[in-house]
Amino acid sequence: MSEVQDYKSRLSDPASRKFETLSYLPALTPAQIRNQVEYIVSRGWNPAIEHTEPENAFDHYWYMWKLPMFGETDVDHILKEAEACHKANPHNHVRLVGYDNFKQSQGAALVIYRGKTV
Repeated sequence: MSEVQDYKSRLSDPASRKFETLSYLPALTPAQIRNQVEYIVSRGWNPAIEHTEPENAFDHYWYMWKLPMFGETDVDHILKEAEACHKANPHNHVRLVGYDNFKQSQGAALVIYRGKTV
């Protein structure tokens, strides 16, 4: 049996913190992020973009970037909004959320831009 890897994610080290499942993988490429957005759209989930300062990521609500994009199916538009949020808040983490309006919960959530830690 193989050893289970310990991810050295600590509250005292903001650069080491992990968010959602995909943050334990290497950073996603733009093509992989696009695939995730396509998946959210294909499920009929409503995309939303949120951001927060790295030091507040665990103990505060994330700020909503505009309203959720109800019914949006244009992947390029969603990616442009995420990029606009990142440009407006370059030091913040930016995540994309796919809201499942039937189950009334998040169907997906992934950090697509990591903010700079101070």
